[in-house]
Amino acid sequence: MREIMTGNEAIARGAWEGGCHVAAAYPGTPSSEILENISRYREIDSEWSVNEKVAVEVAGGASLGGARALAAMKHVGLNVAADPIFTMSYIGVNGGLVVITADDPGFFSSQNEQDNRWYALHAKLPMLEPSDSQECLDFIRDAFELSERYDAPFLFRVTTRICHSKTIVEPGGRAEVPIKPYSRDPKKCVMQPSSARLRRYVMEEREARLREFSNNCGYNRIEWGSERRIGVITSGVSYHHAKEAFSDIEDEISFLKLGFTYPLPDELIGKFAREVETLYVVEENEPYVENFVRQLGIKCLGREKLPAVDELSAGIVRKALRGVEGTKGYAADITPPPRPPVLCPGCSHRGIAFALSKYRDIVVSGDIGCYTLTVMPPLSVTDSVICMGASVSAGSGFSKAFQKAGDSSSGMKVRKVFGMIGDSTFFHSGITGLIDAVVNKNSIALCIVDNRITAMTGHQENPGTGRTITGEATHRIDLVQLCAACGVKPENIRKIDPYDLKDTERSVKDAYNSDEVFVLITTQPCALIKDVQRRRAGVRCEVDQNLCIKCRACMKVGCPALSFRDGHIGIESSMCNGCTICAQVCPKHAISQSGEFR
Repeated sequence: MREIMTGNEAIARGAWEGGCHVAAAYPGTPSSEILENISRYREIDSEWSVNEKVAVEVAGGASLGGARALAAMKHVGLNVAADPIFTMSYIGVNGGLVVITADDPGFFSSQNEQDNRWYALHAKLPMLEPSDSQECLDFIRDAFELSERYDAPFLFRVTTRICHSKTIVEPGGRAEVPIKPYSRDPKKCVMQPSSARLRRYVMEEREARLREFSNNCGYNRIEWGSERRIGVITSGVSYHHAKEAFSDIEDEISFLKLGFTYPLPDELIGKFAREVETLYVVEENEPYVENFVRQLGIKCLGREKLPAVDELSAGIVRKALRGVEGTKGYAADITPPPRPPVLCPGCSHRGIAFALSKYRDIVVSGDIGCYTLTVMPPLSVTDSVICMGASVSAGSGFSKAFQKAGDSSSGMKVRKVFGMIGDSTFFHSGITGLIDAVVNKNSIALCIVDNRITAMTGHQENPGTGRTITGEATHRIDLVQLCAACGVKPENIRKIDPYDLKDTERSVKDAYNSDEVFVLITTQPCALIKDVQRRRAGVRCEVDQNLCIKCRACMKVGCPALSFRDGHIGIESSMCNGCTICAQVCPKHAISQSGEFR
């Protein structure tokens, strides 16, 4: 029976059908739903790993042990996992091993727009690129067998549009593949230099066989049109954009659709190019395919016509290659009102950010998470965001720079550096930075904003929640004990309720005045957790207009439930959940809480 699935759902189904035994991931948009869906298949042992490097190592170890295994992550996660991925390419597999990279053209939820197809080239990893949900299912199912056939981990590259779009899929049954026997083989699996040199030659021989496969497999196919005046080489979702861009003359256009994109099929590309008059390469972001085509000595048009930044669309392709504007279709002829990103009403990060906003001589080194939004007015406290975990180590670097500057009259006078990091991100890659700060006698103050969940990517469990991906109770890592184990003095570790502004401000002041590593741990859960919403149902804050002096001090906390219209402060009851931060900043006590937490 056919079903409608997102690409992520189809990937999960394909992994199950392909006999996957073990799956590991760290959540990150647009890949998060892959493991969430895989966890529903009980035949697969699935886990949220502490970070992407660990996920690949877990999957890699399972593969060497004979199990078919998968690791999933967003594109920047592949940077974290690059170390084991490059070496696993040398080692190869026992059970099939697939690494999924979910790229994010258009920066929908990412700090960069890197094109991870280049990882396949540099690590010499065979790569598959599906174009829709059916191909997501088919390709991932096949990838395990191909991985075993060629003794190579496979890179499986999707993009946001593939991950989240829904198309029709015909699911099948599960292939019950037994765990392969394990036999000890240090020359294959222990990558000391003497073994690695030998495996390097094996990789070259493997690549030659893979290139032959790429030229003859069904994943790469030519679709000849009635005329061969124009040929288009494309892959992934760009295939559908190109097809739609030429839909009115589709029969006249020839397509070379690539689904197996490393190694690229040199002979097939040459055959296609010789048969067409004008050759276009349609791909998002980097000219990965285009560069290869040009290296073959083939003339083509690509990047000089198409933008190098952001997602493609049928309209963009149509205008770039044909000079024809797209039709409006069903698009509404309206301009939506501006809606800048903002912390949710009742967000547990608001209290600590508000306390930090009162200092003008601090730098706040931020991180990847909801709290990145503290850069927005009126809080405006975050000075930098680099990557996962960098709030701690980059914060140490900031501190070193300012210590070196001393009393120099140039630049901003900084008294203190604060780092801000979430609980999941701290487990991911903040721990090592904290150890570094302690050992090197830095004086950074670290705010671990513990909202008891991995919030930004959709409420996934992490080592601090006490539950596995399937909801099973497990050991919950204690952040206080962990920070103490990293070397932070117990008297310099402070747990605070971020809804209690006076306590929060006192604790921030103590951290500000400390000359040693100081850790503040906020302890309110994300306001959007379903159990939290149930407990706070009916709890609201209200404004007494007779007491309100319209000073708008409450507006400085940046809560979207608050508004100033027609000369009055108002609180939208459907948004408010009674955190009382606005009430605590009101100088006239004009805001009060009604209802009780359950």
